[in-house]
Amino acid sequence: MSLRRFFEEIPSTHAEALRLAHEGAPPGTYVVSARQSAGKGRSDHSWISPPGGLYLSVIVTLPSSPSGILPLGLGERLRQHFEEAYGVRSVLKWPNDLLVPTERGVYRKLAGVLVDRVDASTAVISVGVNVAVSRADFPPEVGERVAILRELTSYPPAVAQVETETLEVVQSTLELLESEAGRRALVAACRRSLYGRGRSARVDGRRVGVIRDLGDEGELWVEGDHGREAVWAGDLTIEEEG
Repeated sequence: MSLRRFFEEIPSTHAEALRLAHEGAPPGTYVVSARQSAGKGRSDHSWISPPGGLYLSVIVTLPSSPSGILPLGLGERLRQHFEEAYGVRSVLKWPNDLLVPTERGVYRKLAGVLVDRVDASTAVISVGVNVAVSRADFPPEVGERVAILRELTSYPPAVAQVETETLEVVQSTLELLESEAGRRALVAACRRSLYGRGRSARVDGRRVGVIRDLGDEGELWVEGDHGREAVWAGDLTIEEEG
C-alpha cells in the first residue's frame, strides 16, 4: 500500500477516497490528512478531527469470504495492536469503535473504523485514531469522552508511525479474512473483546434489550421483550455501569 495522497486539511479522507475509487484509483491508494473539516463517522455522524490525530482512508479489495465482520474485525486487530505495541487496553464496541475504560467506570473513544463498499469487490476503509490530539481542540462535551494514545503510554508514537502500523493492520486483517479458519479466529476474538454483554442497549434510540452475543457475520444478538433478535446496523448506546 504505497499510493499515498496527503493533505494538510481536507473535508473528509473517506469522501476523497470514495471519489478516487469511483474514478478508477487502484486498491492500495490511500488518503491521509493532518486535519478534517467534515470528518465522517458511521450513520452520518461527524468525526471531530483536530491536528494530532490519524485520519486515514484506503481503497481495498474485499476478501473472498463474507465481509460483514470486516469493520469489527479490523477494530479487534487494532485493539490487539495497541495493547501489544503500547500497553493500552481497550474494548470493542459494536460495530466499530475502540473504547478505553477509566478509573471512574466511564469509557472513552480511542479509535473508530468505517467501511463503505464501492462495488462488489472493492471498499474504502477509514480509520481514525486519537494519537496526540489536544483536548482543548474539542468542544467541552466531547473532550471528556475522548481517549488519547499519547496520554495512555510511556512511549507515545508519532502520527506517522501509527499511520504505518494501521496500514499493516488493515492488510493483515484482509489476509486473515481470506481463510475460513482466519475468519473464525477473528470472530472469536471479537466475541472475547465485545463491550456491553449483559447490559441494556438502544439502537438508533430504540431500546432493543440486553446484549447477549455477537454473530458469525458481525451482527449483534440482543434479547428483549419479544425474544432474541439480530441487529445488523445502527447507532448503539449502552447503559454504563454505576
